[in-house]
Amino acid sequence: MSQLIRDYIELVWNQGRTEEAERFLAEDLIQHNPNLPNGRKPLVDFIGGLHEQLPESRFDIRRTAAEGDLVFVHSLFTAQPGHRGIAVIDVFRVADGLIVEHWDLREDVPETTASGNPVV
Repeated sequence: MSQLIRDYIELVWNQGRTEEAERFLAEDLIQHNPNLPNGRKPLVDFIGGLHEQLPESRFDIRRTAAEGDLVFVHSLFTAQPGHRGIAVIDVFRVADGLIVEHWDLREDVPETTASGNPVV
């Protein structure tokens, strides 16, 4: 399952190949992101618009974990080269080989941290 998610992020998000989305996303995707409605089409439309505005944007996956039908991804999103980035946690529920549900949280990467450790 982790490879399915890695392929989805690379092809659909990083490369902007939204025509590949049906290989990864259920048509009736349940979305928990507060800015997106349910369904594959609204997400595909969002990704397409993002790639038009920020063609060099990408997710750099730093770690993944899976438990049962869930895959957790911790990644660094950068809008363009030189952007400090946004730390992102995505949780995907997979059924019958497709992503059927999605949650995400994000935090801007700070310039420094009290511990000196990076957030992503």
